[in-house]
Amino acid sequence: MMSEIKSHLLTKFNARSASIAIIGLGYVGLPLAVAFVEAGFTVIGIDVDQNKVKAINGGESYVEDVATTRLAAAVARGALSATTDFGALSTCDAAIICVPTPLSKTRDPDVRYLIAAGESVARYVHPGMLVSLESTTYPGTTEELLRPMLEAGGLRAGADFFLAFSPERIDPGRKDYTVENTPKVVGGLTAGCLEVAVAMYRQAIQTIVPVSSTQTAEMVKLLENTFRAVNIALVNETAIMCDKLGIDVWEVIDAANTKPYGFMKFTPGPGVGGHCIPLDPHYLSWKLKTLNYNARFIQLAGEINSEMPRYWVNKVQDALNDVGKPVRGSKVLVLGVAYKKDIDDVRESPALDIVELLSLKGAAVSYHDPHVPSFRHNGHALTSVTDLALALETADCVVIATDHSMYDWADVTRRAALVIDTRHALP
Repeated sequence: MMSEIKSHLLTKFNARSASIAIIGLGYVGLPLAVAFVEAGFTVIGIDVDQNKVKAINGGESYVEDVATTRLAAAVARGALSATTDFGALSTCDAAIICVPTPLSKTRDPDVRYLIAAGESVARYVHPGMLVSLESTTYPGTTEELLRPMLEAGGLRAGADFFLAFSPERIDPGRKDYTVENTPKVVGGLTAGCLEVAVAMYRQAIQTIVPVSSTQTAEMVKLLENTFRAVNIALVNETAIMCDKLGIDVWEVIDAANTKPYGFMKFTPGPGVGGHCIPLDPHYLSWKLKTLNYNARFIQLAGEINSEMPRYWVNKVQDALNDVGKPVRGSKVLVLGVAYKKDIDDVRESPALDIVELLSLKGAAVSYHDPHVPSFRHNGHALTSVTDLALALETADCVVIATDHSMYDWADVTRRAALVIDTRHALP
């Protein structure tokens, strides 16, 4: 019976006649939905946010990595639609879960969105359906948390329906690596689950990397981002050490990068931001605590990276002191508040901490960001200045927090009286 169900689903995936639901239409789910549509599938997007659903059905993209023209074309030909009704799952062959997995204030996994999505899928899971989780989480989540919810109605994963985990690898703002050409790691609950999940993903994604289990796939994503977090922390601490030694850290990095083996270039900055690097390692650390193991590298890297905004604020204070001005009352302009260049995402952005710390010291803080017209953070509500030239000329100090490509750094240098460059953006 299961072999017949699997054979039928494989045929539908290979013929691209399967209907795919994507749950969670943010910076992961929406690009994935468009990729499957452009591969020839019919996709139903499901999200609890009415505004996102309305925007998609109107052919309007709110994710910078998805051009409105691509989205509008997919909607116009009837291949993509969105809804808040999970009942749409009853006619779908596959459901891909792409909901947020943040951390709580105590740095523990916050899986409420995943649980809500899992319970909703469980109401409509049916024989022959594939459920794939893409949300980043701790090893064991798919089997220990999601599986029991889906099996609560009596169907069995691996016997009646298929279950897999395939971590998202979206890097917002990248043009060279997209959903379609970034290799896709896939782990299945069983060999049959893996076979079906690979068959689905390979229709829209160029390279598939099968692994032996869902736990392995979950661990792959955490290793990737822990690797980045630890190395960013290392180079951030190197910057601090070079500062104390009177050495140019950027000259050191560039020279070290000439070694053709054994070295990978990472660059220091104001800290780390985004949904992945500041958070994902803590999922692994939390899991290991349940096994009575202390993930020391992760904790140390987190401490170093989270202290970088304070390090740069101290640099602002020292620079103002050198020209006879206190921080309190000084006009400080922060350039860029997105967590990295050329995107509009401010989640966990160290620039927001820089703004807050400067404000707490009494500075009159303003900011400019071409991608972020306004933001709220810990009670602070700011709007991007409209006249950048005037803001540069009237600021007592300019802090380069995000090195957006649109900035003319020579002009910044010419207009600003004092600049603190956290990104090595200036010539």
